[in-house]
Amino acid sequence: MGYLSWTPGHSNRSYDHVKLCSAPRQGHLDRAKRICGYLLKMKNAAIRFRTGLPDYSDVTEPVYDWADSVYGCPTEQIPTDAPTPLGKSVILTHYMDANLFHCMLTGRSVTGILHMINGTPIDAISKKQATLETATYGSEFVTAHTCVEQIMDLQFTLRYLGVPIQGRSYMFGDNESVVNSSSRPDAKLHKRHVALSFHRVRETVGSNMLSFLHIDGVHKTRLIP
Repeated sequence: MGYLSWTPGHSNRSYDHVKLCSAPRQGHLDRAKRICGYLLKMKNAAIRFRTGLPDYSDVTEPVYDWADSVYGCPTEQIPTDAPTPLGKSVILTHYMDANLFHCMLTGRSVTGILHMINGTPIDAISKKQATLETATYGSEFVTAHTCVEQIMDLQFTLRYLGVPIQGRSYMFGDNESVVNSSSRPDAKLHKRHVALSFHRVRETVGSNMLSFLHIDGVHKTRLIP
């Protein structure tokens, strides 16, 4: 299993890989064999470094006035001690999804997130959620919260490295209810147990740091939590 931890292009160990290392089961071994089979079949494959800016001219971004919301006029947190940006600008793209009831033993969902700089995948995560969610709406909001926190960390890292970030980031999800609840100032919270994730994501969207957009699950980048 040590070899899988250092597989080229494997930016983050998956949830099942971690479980196999700590509490191995037959199902985990079957999945490990599947990974090895895939690597054997795709031994000539590689992650392409695409440096060109993605074209989002056909993406419709809803514009709302957040001034009358409970968040007032939120602003993006930009470090004041970062160096002057130099070089070519980059656009950040993020895909997020949740797999409800992934763990049959605990009933917990799994978060799947893919981060991209321009057209190049830069980081990925597949992790079991710390809370038990009984509906897709809750698990997707927990994933959105996690993704937002990682976006902020990635933006801070790039700014301190002197990389210019063009415009806002683009976060895509396939749950339209979660996207609408996060993007519309007049949306109301109907699940109190996800209140913290609800407000965290909404305030970030209101600050114009990112756009949270819906994408059909059939056409989006496939994530395997």
